[in-house]
Amino acid sequence: MTETPAPHPPRDHPRDRIRAAFAEAGVTGWLHAEDIDSGAWLDVGADQPVVTASVHKLCLLVALHQRAEAGELDLTEQTECPREGRTAGPTGLSAMLDPARLSLRDAAYLMMAVSDNTAAELLLARVGLDAVNDTTRRLGLTRTHAAHSFGAFVASIREDAGPGGPRALADPRVIARLRALDPARTNRSTPRDMTRLLGAIWRDEACAPEHGAAVRRLLGLQVWPHRLASGFPFDDVHVAGKTGSAPTLRNEVGVVEYPDRGRYAVAVFTRAASPAAALPAADAVIGTTARIAVDALRAGAAARSEP
Repeated sequence: MTETPAPHPPRDHPRDRIRAAFAEAGVTGWLHAEDIDSGAWLDVGADQPVVTASVHKLCLLVALHQRAEAGELDLTEQTECPREGRTAGPTGLSAMLDPARLSLRDAAYLMMAVSDNTAAELLLARVGLDAVNDTTRRLGLTRTHAAHSFGAFVASIREDAGPGGPRALADPRVIARLRALDPARTNRSTPRDMTRLLGAIWRDEACAPEHGAAVRRLLGLQVWPHRLASGFPFDDVHVAGKTGSAPTLRNEVGVVEYPDRGRYAVAVFTRAASPAAALPAADAVIGTTARIAVDALRAGAAARSEP
């Protein structure tokens, strides 16, 4: 008996469109999108190990709120940020010049809204790297691991770049030796793990409702509109997310919420062929591919609801 070959998906299948969009933007990309309520999903390489970069600040934020929920710390607790020893970065405390004093929850705002590396280091010093990994492990994120602090991540890039400094990062040979771009040697996850984390946050499974609402609020205050949010330019669609960046890497994970109460967790990780720091197409493709995936999930839900 001759077996009938499995049918090929049509050429306009959402996965093919996502892959084509990545290729056109000059990046390799991995994506997972999931309907938070139905569990329907769509992916392109969802289990590929990826470098999280600042996306891992979301894991730290959840660990912070879990410790607050357990009574191990108070979010209004004050922390000191001296002038010296700050982690490099272009935003927030990292870019400020004078000593500062602020609460843990305000440091968390800076960490999430503008991806402040120094604020993240202050919080990590209070929470601990082991606690972050304990949080992801207990949430079932088996392929997510924090290998080091955000300061160590930045320091490794500087060390590996060598005496050429930031200019050396335009050299593909230098890019190839960066430990920070190897998931086996730095903070890592997978797109599927990240949407699982987002789903747990939105369903109040990661923290008690009070703390889950606080985490969702901070994700909604992120100021960057050029990646995930660019795919959903509608006043009545809300996008909450966290970006992550490193040489050739542009990432974002987040949740897209529609006025009909549809809500979708999306994780997109990309690596560009070009080492250029400014690649608008590589930023925009995160929103483009997320929109393709979410539209497909919404169309599938509509089809399933038809009589």
